Amino acid sequence: MFSNIGFPGLILILVIALIVFGPKKLPEIGRAFGQTLKEFKNSTRELTADDDDDKKPTLKEIK
Repeated sequence: MFSNIGFPGLILILVIALIVFGPKKLPEIGRAFGQTLKEFKNSTRELTADDDDDKKPTLKEIK
């Protein structure tokens, strides 16, 4: 989806964000986005770990 933005497009997006939100608000928005991304990654790891645990046979099932 965003694979063909390129470096100039990324710079343009950052400049527009700086103009819209201002220099004081931009670090707060970046921090909130980073925390949200971190929580999302942790949640997906937990879900995949739970799914992997369900697939492993228990010792009772083997016997």
